Amino acid sequence: MNNAVKDVANDVTSDAVWTGTWVAERLGLELVGDEKLSDLLGLALRRNPKRAHLLVSNVLGKHVPQSPSVVYGYGFALGRRVRDLLGAEDAGAAVVLGYAETATGLGHAVADGLGLAPYLHSTRRPVEGVARAGGFEESHSHATSHLLLPEDPALLAGSGPLVLVDDEFSTGNTVLNTIRALHQRYPRERYVVVALVDMRSAEDLGRLERFAKEIGARVDLVSAASGTVRLPEGVLEKGQALVAAHESAAPATASRAGKATRVQLGWPHGLPDGGRHGFTPAHRIRLEGALPAMAARIAGALPDGARRVLVLGFEELMYAPLRLARELEQVVTSEVRYSTTTRSPVLALDDPGYAIRSRIVFPAHDNPDDGPGERYAYNVAGAGFDAVVAVVDSVADTSELHAPDGLLAQLAAHTPSVLLAVVPSYVPARPSTERPSMLAEPLRGPAFSSYAPDEVGWLLQDLSDVGLEAPTEEREEAIQSGGAHYAESLPVEYQPSAQYQELFHAALGTSAARIAQAVGAVTELVLAEFPHSRLLPHPRLRSSGGTPMSGGTPMPRPVLVSLARAGTPVGVLMRRWAKDRHELELPHYAVSIVRGRGIDANALRWLAAHHDPADVVFVDGWTGKGAISRELADAIREFEASDGIIGFDPEIAVLADPGSCVRTYGTREDFLIPSACLNSTVSGLISRTVLRADLVGEHDYHGAKFYRELAGSDVSGDFLDAIAARFADVADAACAQAKELLAADRTPTWEGWAAVERISEEYGIHDVNLVKPGVGETTRVLLRRVPWKILARAGAGADLDHVRLLAEQRGVPVEEVADLPYTCVGLIHPKYTRGATGADGKAVTV
Repeated sequence: MNNAVKDVANDVTSDAVWTGTWVAERLGLELVGDEKLSDLLGLALRRNPKRAHLLVSNVLGKHVPQSPSVVYGYGFALGRRVRDLLGAEDAGAAVVLGYAETATGLGHAVADGLGLAPYLHSTRRPVEGVARAGGFEESHSHATSHLLLPEDPALLAGSGPLVLVDDEFSTGNTVLNTIRALHQRYPRERYVVVALVDMRSAEDLGRLERFAKEIGARVDLVSAASGTVRLPEGVLEKGQALVAAHESAAPATASRAGKATRVQLGWPHGLPDGGRHGFTPAHRIRLEGALPAMAARIAGALPDGARRVLVLGFEELMYAPLRLARELEQVVTSEVRYSTTTRSPVLALDDPGYAIRSRIVFPAHDNPDDGPGERYAYNVAGAGFDAVVAVVDSVADTSELHAPDGLLAQLAAHTPSVLLAVVPSYVPARPSTERPSMLAEPLRGPAFSSYAPDEVGWLLQDLSDVGLEAPTEEREEAIQSGGAHYAESLPVEYQPSAQYQELFHAALGTSAARIAQAVGAVTELVLAEFPHSRLLPHPRLRSSGGTPMSGGTPMPRPVLVSLARAGTPVGVLMRRWAKDRHELELPHYAVSIVRGRGIDANALRWLAAHHDPADVVFVDGWTGKGAISRELADAIREFEASDGIIGFDPEIAVLADPGSCVRTYGTREDFLIPSACLNSTVSGLISRTVLRADLVGEHDYHGAKFYRELAGSDVSGDFLDAIAARFADVADAACAQAKELLAADRTPTWEGWAAVERISEEYGIHDVNLVKPGVGETTRVLLRRVPWKILARAGAGADLDHVRLLAEQRGVPVEEVADLPYTCVGLIHPKYTRGATGADGKAVTV
């Protein structure tokens, strides 16, 4: 046995009674072969007119909950054996093909063990717009049609070895039919068949060699164990009679009302959920990097004291839940097991000598192409799991899943805690050759925004005529329930009262110099560290006018790209500083970035087509806990992988960095930035950005609205002019501050993130997304969300006047805290439904 399997093999053997005893005795079956065969396999009866018995694998993770390390270890070890068989050169050119539904995860693990092989599995789910690269029939299965739907049609067209993976190799018909069909289209010299168990009969043993000669190629077989099942005469009829007798006596499956707790995985944007359309080594690297954080989110959602936890995958979605389960197994003290739901109907019988002890029945919940029907989860009921983590793809996150007779309700009858983790269903984009050669030019004022046309170009599409606003309470309930993403709608624009407008202007008057100095410091820092000008950083940091030169050559220009919308006023001010103090005309654009969805890739494509990506400097208003910094870094990596365009630096330049999340900032103080006090009326009358599938197509920019009707309340120009008017007064201080920053250690400490996690736990929220630190983020909570309470640093003065006024207007308590690391923190209502507001529409104080 391979060493990788030896490490986990001891966990396979369970009860002293072989789980094939019941079937073997009643049907007269014999399982003969390797000594470890009975450890790997049990027997059950299935409702199938073509085959009476079912070989139930103990290490596949389909019907029998098993340690995920055992399941993954067997597949990985088989992949290592294939690599040794092929040699390094051929292994590097190989492609792995797994079979739906049972071997999708096994095949993926084999590909991992092989090393650099891309992976594809067959599927029974047609995907609209994805062309078939082939298909075949599985003669003995309950659902026979398999489709091959690679995103890259060339995946199967290479000349390197093709490795075909199934859970068992019995007659060999399915595998040989696949090879024959593919060999006609894409002939190659070598195939390797991989199975957990080789169960061919004596008559079938010579077929593989004869078949290889027939097609003129080499065909090898690798398995973890081998043997055969000896079947007596009339076994099919006997099996059918037994199934009929015991199914009629089987008790009905119970269910009870129960709500699953949704766990937001943070699945990497654009990463395939499995091998249905292909999974490359680059995808594997991204997944490996993301797994620890995703497993930590699941671990954090598990109930205290959970001793046994099951991660339950979904039909063909086997690999993602397997890897999540294996990672979870490393970080919790609970006993973690893994299995998946299935389409295969099998008799359940509570006997220690039978492999399927219990069965949960529920309706299909992914709108299958072959229509509705029953689905099953085996050996879950009665197994003593304290929590079950159901992992499905987003196509399967339907009303049927959440129905009273659906999977989640059925699970709730057998475990105290049900968690739901949804992996985004990957749908291949249309070929890049279909992408328009010309993306739309940036929108500019006065046609879009109240900013002057040279101040900023908006890489957005105009959705001004679309009704996108929803009541704050309705949006909050949809967002927290997982029913909608915050970027799919807009809050109703806040119309400030006369008292609030007076506060804004008063705050602007008192803070203009402080903001101007921060604008100057961050702009000087950007210019000094601009990558093309490192030979001359310090001459820029002067206190008088004039343009620094070197041998008569003007400084190269960074391209400012603001993250709409909070970053846009800051980007305009930085552009004005560069022009006023250095006579530099810096290009400035605004693009959309959406938490959980990434940055607008089409905007990046436009920028790359018109500027050197290395010249781009991303700009935002402030940091809170650093979520957007992380989002941007992830999005840039994904963009480089998808488009092959490199050079964009994910570092963000911000006015204020109270969360200590970036290197480039004007200050790390948490103070009032008046542009945070208002919404569109201080941001060029532009809404927050929108990303909704029915409005934003594959080749469109993200959307936003221009609120022309609010022109009478617009203070965008007033804000910019008030700050710019103080530039001369603060020039010396700003340059001195920039020099200090250049010499200082500006490595992010992520103190803000740590503080948010602590606050989340102290206040029993247990969700960092509902904790919004800093004056700017707290203001957003009060303007756009359903606030629960406001934490204010003891002794905070005028910086919080507007926060206190908004809190009073919304009926939200303000709690003073002595050692708060921020001036204030806004807490969103942690369990919001529309019932959480009073009759006046204000938030309930809890």
